[in-house]
Amino acid sequence: MSIHKVFCFGEILLHYAPPSGTNYIDSHQMPFYLGGAELNVATALANWDMPVKYATAMPANFLTDTIISHLSKKNVDTSTIQISGNKIGCFYLATGLDMKNAGVVYDRDNTSFASIQKGSIDWKEVLKDVHWFHFSAISASLTQNATDVCEEALIAATELGIPISVDLNYRAKLWQYGKKPIEVMSHLVKYCTVLMGNLWAVEEMLGIQSPIQSSEGFSTADLEQAAHKSMTTLKEQYPLLNSIAYTFRLTEKYFGIMYNKNNFYTSPTYNMNEVKNIVGTGDCFMAGLIYGICNHHTPEELINFAAAAAVGKLYELGDATDQTVEQIKNRML
Repeated sequence: MSIHKVFCFGEILLHYAPPSGTNYIDSHQMPFYLGGAELNVATALANWDMPVKYATAMPANFLTDTIISHLSKKNVDTSTIQISGNKIGCFYLATGLDMKNAGVVYDRDNTSFASIQKGSIDWKEVLKDVHWFHFSAISASLTQNATDVCEEALIAATELGIPISVDLNYRAKLWQYGKKPIEVMSHLVKYCTVLMGNLWAVEEMLGIQSPIQSSEGFSTADLEQAAHKSMTTLKEQYPLLNSIAYTFRLTEKYFGIMYNKNNFYTSPTYNMNEVKNIVGTGDCFMAGLIYGICNHHTPEELINFAAAAAVGKLYELGDATDQTVEQIKNRML
């Protein structure tokens, strides 16, 4: 088992999930889950017995106290959470829908994390016992303040020789503070050693045009070829990247493709049947990548473990996975 300590940085969110097709207003009931891309990764890794630190910003109130206590019980190190601002962000998305769905409603303006200030975190101190740093494009999509703090953290991690991973998740309803994704992410990705995304997120956020406009009507071989071309260009433009992974979630199929040490690897193709929930599958895949790299999996094992973890998440409610490593390995093809 790896002794790598992973540091995850991003905004914590409350996910209100009105059940599809039910009158939740009359029943006075609406499920909610703790969410946020980076927290979902942290929770998964902690569940897989990896040491994890999680940093975000939350206001000083009873809700924050309750959440911190809950995360601590999940073996997530919360000592670096910043207590500041006045609001925890949230979003509303019906159960079973994707985060990219037009129906998602965000309430993330003026949150504690969006208001975080450069210089408020002593990154050299916070990262002194850390072996991996993870963030996502969502953190940089909120405000210039959040972007500045992300870069501040990336510079510190780079100076300390800490590998950096980024989930290039694109949310069209965010990015409202005057900057285009490509202006911001092309600058931040230059610090990263591991990147997860897909053909179209890379095009939208880094300007690397996808060879195809959608996955519909293309074979696995076609999608592999398109991914290889995109990844090769990505590696040329961002030389620090040593691992790049793309996911493909088709109508009833799921698989991942990875560039690692100048070679390409494709996971087995998994069938998706009776999916309960799509939210958090990408975060689970990202956690699988980090887990596999830190535990020195072979590239074949690495991409298969990440894909199997993501597929398993499709059958769980909530934003973060409760799967064990053994369950994921049993699912692997």
